[in-house]
Amino acid sequence: MSFVKRNTVLSSPRAGFTPSTPQQQQPKQEKQLAPGLRPSPTDGRLTTSTGTASLDQLLAGHGGLPLGTCLLVEEQGTTDFSGILLRYYAAEGLVQGHQVHAVAFPPEWRHQLPGLASPDKKSKSVSPAPAPEEKMKIAWRYESLGNNANAGASTREDSGAPFCHSFDLSKRLGSSESKGTLNPISVGGTSSLDRKSVGTASPLKMILQQLRAKLEGSGSNAIHRLVVPSLLSPTIYPPGCAQPSEVLQFLHGLRALLRLYSTQLTAVITFPTSLFPRSSGLVRWIETLCDGVVELIPLPARLGAAPPPPSGSDPKANEQPQGMFKVYTLPVYHERGGGGAESGHFRENLSFSLSASRGLVIKPYSLPPMLEDEQEKPSATPKKDGLDF
Repeated sequence: MSFVKRNTVLSSPRAGFTPSTPQQQQPKQEKQLAPGLRPSPTDGRLTTSTGTASLDQLLAGHGGLPLGTCLLVEEQGTTDFSGILLRYYAAEGLVQGHQVHAVAFPPEWRHQLPGLASPDKKSKSVSPAPAPEEKMKIAWRYESLGNNANAGASTREDSGAPFCHSFDLSKRLGSSESKGTLNPISVGGTSSLDRKSVGTASPLKMILQQLRAKLEGSGSNAIHRLVVPSLLSPTIYPPGCAQPSEVLQFLHGLRALLRLYSTQLTAVITFPTSLFPRSSGLVRWIETLCDGVVELIPLPARLGAAPPPPSGSDPKANEQPQGMFKVYTLPVYHERGGGGAESGHFRENLSFSLSASRGLVIKPYSLPPMLEDEQEKPSATPKKDGLDF
């Protein structure tokens, strides 16, 4: 059955006439991301690197720290492994051109950050790279599965700019390598507020005021990183900051800024659990107000043990675990669960080791294999010929 009316002539299109389509297909222009950002393979939200590649692989499968979130790093004992994580986090931001806001650090702290590591010629593969048409294109989320051993290969974007740089603790970050700005935030607040307001305002509240002023004064494309070392430590903060009414209001205000600037701001906070144990209710509230919570537990030093070998002597000696790494909370963003549950590697016992060239490496903890006895020990009683009755 025809749907054309009767007694109508179907005319052919005129020369040079092109039928109009309802929607002209125009090529989509991809929005260029800021340096140091890439979409998450889980849900596509923007993430940035913490400066430690092995830590990026643990953050809920996002391959980095999502923008608008904060990470709480707890540490037991008197070591400063969490402080080294802060240095890598700040150095990565300065190299990528981000604005780093360091609480209770002087401007000279820039010269204490680790410098970029020199490229290793031995790690480069001799085989030529495959042609673009021959390279199999795999989805980002499937490409990262089961690739924990080659974590460094996924830290480089397709455009050639590295997502996570390699740093060397024996070097210092030079001015030519630093593209971002370091904004020190004093706990007393005398840098930006007058002395009249210092006596009335809380030091933690003044940190939020200075951070909000920096965020409002920058453009919408600027990326900010907040570094908070040893929260509530009496050597840095006044004793009144340890009151629950002070620290919980600070974390609520920081959480509000993270959600307000969800595409610009990230934060990493270190916390000494040797002074404030996790069994207290205040620490539980602090962990609840943070998006991710991890803990570093250094192994006790043995009396009479040999000093650690230098970084370039033996790579196997540098891989000896120096402590345990525990994961308590990871961000969950979608209804499928997330939080790294699809891989399950964070549920294992994790350990960390620190070296000058490789930085802080987090990997599953495993006991060394037991070696067979070389020779059987001779028995103390002499053997007798014959049978004993």
